[in-house]
Amino acid sequence: MTRSIFSTNVSRTLAISAVCALALGAAAWTVATRAASLPSWLTSSSHASLHKTAARNLADFADIVDAVKPTVFAVQSRIANDAAAEAEEEKDDADSDVPSPSNPSPTRRLLTSQGSGFFISSDGYAVTNGHVVENAESTEIQTDDQRTYAAKVVETDPVSDLALLKVDGRNDFPFVTLADETPRIGSWVLAFGNPFGLGGTVTAGIVSARERNLGIGGYQDLIQIDAPINKGDSGGPSFDLNGKVIGVNTMIISPSGGSIGIAFAIPAETVKTVVPQLKEKGVVTHGWMGIQTQPLTPDLAISLEMKEVRGALVVKLEPAGPAAKAGLTSGDVVTSVNGEPIKQASDLARKVSNSAPGTSLTLGVVRGGEQKNVTVTLAQMPAPRTSRASAPSAQ
Repeated sequence: MTRSIFSTNVSRTLAISAVCALALGAAAWTVATRAASLPSWLTSSSHASLHKTAARNLADFADIVDAVKPTVFAVQSRIANDAAAEAEEEKDDADSDVPSPSNPSPTRRLLTSQGSGFFISSDGYAVTNGHVVENAESTEIQTDDQRTYAAKVVETDPVSDLALLKVDGRNDFPFVTLADETPRIGSWVLAFGNPFGLGGTVTAGIVSARERNLGIGGYQDLIQIDAPINKGDSGGPSFDLNGKVIGVNTMIISPSGGSIGIAFAIPAETVKTVVPQLKEKGVVTHGWMGIQTQPLTPDLAISLEMKEVRGALVVKLEPAGPAAKAGLTSGDVVTSVNGEPIKQASDLARKVSNSAPGTSLTLGVVRGGEQKNVTVTLAQMPAPRTSRASAPSAQ
């Protein structure tokens, strides 16, 4: 994954195989289009109840938008950059900061990064993406009523790509409620943000998939949605039809840079884990045992003498990592943690990341068709590299 900072916005790019995935792009549907495209079986008498539910949900969008839109704001950060590094990109601009006989020394220039965010408390605590405010010298927000406030970056967590902001000046900011339950695949979702610096905008879609692990940094267990996400939308919330935040919009995958209906949001569960630590301790602790895993397929299960297609297959270990020190090896299949079953690789990733460094975990492992127990003492997860190609999910 790489980050590109534009003169007016920030986008997140992601390399997956040979495909360059650029965060952000656009495609728009209207509610009317979706209503008109309901399949014919929904109108049959046997599915009349389902059809009425779908129609009612479509009609309710406006009420939900009215209720939650004031909690969302635009973010603008000013990031210092060496003018010499930009001279090539901006060579067509007549700027006195570019070295010349009369001005031999380049000066620092401020780039502007745009994104989105939302309030989580009435006294001005708010959430956005870490990459929206990364290296910012100053940050300000513009609320839905067009008021501008200075914002302090309390702290960021590079693993989850979440940042906590504090906005002073009021004690009655409208704020969101985070969802308690993971959304169902197929559920409606409303994505809010500041696309291309236009200000408060909402797009609609559905939850396309859950627990997506992209194999880069801390991007694990993401919610996949098809609501269009555009430049400037990073850090904005996605709401369910109860007006609760299910996730924080963070990136898309696209071979062209435009939206193809594959966007990702950091789940509300992660926000609930990370934000209190940022507020209270200024740092987030993530457990790490130094392995990379991949899902177990039926063919792999047979070759590994597994009775069930269940668990996380270890494909690589950090030589000096906790797992290697504990005796875990490539080809092991982790089937349980402290007696709790591991159905898939994402289950293991979640349990490890949500555990504190120093915690000892007893792993149930299948090796050569035999069940073993391995005890691993977790270390602190290293900060993710800023650029990384696609790889199996890392724990």
